[in-house]
Amino acid sequence: MEELVAFAHYIGPNGSILAVMTRSMCTLVLSLFVSAAAFAQPNAAPPPAKTIVQLVRDAIAQSDFKLAEKLVLDDMAKNGTTPIAIEAFSWLGRGFVATKRYDEAMTYAARAYEIVEEQLKTRKLDDEARLPIALGAAIEVTALATAGQGRRSEAVMYLNQEIERYKNTSILMRLTKNLHTLSLEGQQALPWASSEFLGPQPPTLAQLKGKPVVLFLWAHWCGDCKKQGPILDALVQKYKSSGITVIAPTQRFGYAEKRRPVGPAEELNYIEQIRDEFYPWMKTVSMPVSDEVYLKYGVSTTPTYVMIDRDGKVSTYLPGQPTMEQLEPLIKKIAEVGSSR
Repeated sequence: MEELVAFAHYIGPNGSILAVMTRSMCTLVLSLFVSAAAFAQPNAAPPPAKTIVQLVRDAIAQSDFKLAEKLVLDDMAKNGTTPIAIEAFSWLGRGFVATKRYDEAMTYAARAYEIVEEQLKTRKLDDEARLPIALGAAIEVTALATAGQGRRSEAVMYLNQEIERYKNTSILMRLTKNLHTLSLEGQQALPWASSEFLGPQPPTLAQLKGKPVVLFLWAHWCGDCKKQGPILDALVQKYKSSGITVIAPTQRFGYAEKRRPVGPAEELNYIEQIRDEFYPWMKTVSMPVSDEVYLKYGVSTTPTYVMIDRDGKVSTYLPGQPTMEQLEPLIKKIAEVGSSR
């Protein structure tokens, strides 16, 4: 504002009068700017505070495990051992196993497991959503750390034990996924027979013997699946001469767009609509619709790929979203003549 006043003195023949007027004008202009800003954002609210899970994950992403632990312990001291705090604590084990610090990973996983067990004395695992996430993570980290230390068979035994213990809970599919990650490759593929399907009737594993097969396990709500669709289609077209076959199992979830609850028939129609819109190339692909197949293959991560060689054995079990560069060698491996184990 002082610069504006000085400029008025410079150009005005009656400087003092203009200076007074300029000060008034400056005040008016500034007040208008403030008013305009207030009008543009009448109820601008601050961004929501991050949850303890988000704060702990941020610290782990920066490899600051001491801060991550302090954050969650302080939260527990202030608010008690809440389900969200327990979930946050379970991220410590996940962080350590991701960096292959297996001893520390197992220590934190064991502690998370103990905390959950204490909670289960007074409640059921699936009374809310966060406790199962924490327990599933604790078991997963223990298995992966054990395998990472070169004790794969021990890790498989441990997962089988936990699957039996929690077979009637929501973490069964996640535990099955981890079991398959460690043990399914090299084994005979699991059947995908279903009385309900879209597209052609699914061929059996026996009928596909001698052909490479890709199982693409997907979900109608899955954005990552939609991103993977064009990648898979391009690679299947590239290796089409090998006789490669895609089977795309899915299941119902009880809802359609924006999680609107729907009945079985309406959801099946919705699945078909999503297929036609986002996966037009899958109109000629067999698509079993089966909760049992999903559970059997442990699809707690979508999409999940299963590469099956010409002998019907699993070459690769891969939950997640690989890039084209990561996916192509896996498809090429089963497509090549003589690729059977």
